Amino acid sequence: MEVSIIGIDIAKNVFQLHGASVDGSVVFRRKIRRAGVLDFLAGQPRCLVAMEACASSHHWGREIERLGHDVRLIPPQYVKPFVKRQKNDAADAEAITEAAARPEMRFVAVKSAEQQSQSMLLKTRELFIDQRTQVINMLRGHLAEYGIVAPQGPSHIRKLEAIVADGETSILPLTTRNMCIRLFDHIHVLDWQIDNLTSRIEAAAQQNETARRLMTIPGIGPMCAMAIATLAPPRESFRKGRDFSAWAGLTPKQNSTGGKTRLGRTSKMGQKDIRRLLILGAMSVIQSAERKGGAPDGSWLDRMLKRKPKLLIAIALANKMARMAWAVMKNEDVYRVQLAA
Repeated sequence: MEVSIIGIDIAKNVFQLHGASVDGSVVFRRKIRRAGVLDFLAGQPRCLVAMEACASSHHWGREIERLGHDVRLIPPQYVKPFVKRQKNDAADAEAITEAAARPEMRFVAVKSAEQQSQSMLLKTRELFIDQRTQVINMLRGHLAEYGIVAPQGPSHIRKLEAIVADGETSILPLTTRNMCIRLFDHIHVLDWQIDNLTSRIEAAAQQNETARRLMTIPGIGPMCAMAIATLAPPRESFRKGRDFSAWAGLTPKQNSTGGKTRLGRTSKMGQKDIRRLLILGAMSVIQSAERKGGAPDGSWLDRMLKRKPKLLIAIALANKMARMAWAVMKNEDVYRVQLAA
């Protein structure tokens, strides 16, 4: 029997491979050390190679594609239903093979090295922002013990810094002042890192053709455009804009039965960074309309603002923006205000 599908359970050192023929019969089950995986696959006939979409899977996908195989990455939650009673590496590899053979299975596109580098750029900036927030919260908490308080947010940290720097009138002990100065210095370093990475992302967005198209949509800036262009699956993965919006987690959960449709809260599935940036962009559109005296009379946004809470409107608008983004990517065109109206 000739192998048709090979399922690989990725690990740090020892990989489990499960080969199956066209009719699903087992051709081989093998454990192979990390260094010997590519040599073994190079000796196999060109076939479908499936793996879970997990850490290092995109690297292995690129390497295996160079050997001529067709690589498919499957989300782990879609593999789990095919695992039989006992969970082990052999059972996992077999489940991956079974899942890859399903005609309606959903796969994850293998990312290029450039896409992963842009993804790391976005993730690093988010990490620095989170670290800055942690340090600011720590400072506010410790200084509150001495009766020194300031409003939340990075913009108000200068007030605390001025109080700590004034050593003559400060009520802080010397050790506390020294530790606060160290934390303020760390915040300044993080500010510089965040600004530098923000500039790099904005420059990359101007050079990326897809990102430039996406930025023509109101509410989508360089960060959101680069996140969609880098982290979202290829546009061919979705039949319509509604599917892309559902993948981003901006549509309600369904709990329908007996022909009765029951919709709940938003599913919050898919890529959380894209969903968060779309909602932030939608909120900026709402705030911009309010600063201008309100949305145009009779428009969808005007009707929603008169009867719904702002956050709910922002999520609904983010849903519409996700559909617009998919249409812009699919048609390789820009957003046109007159057509949207």
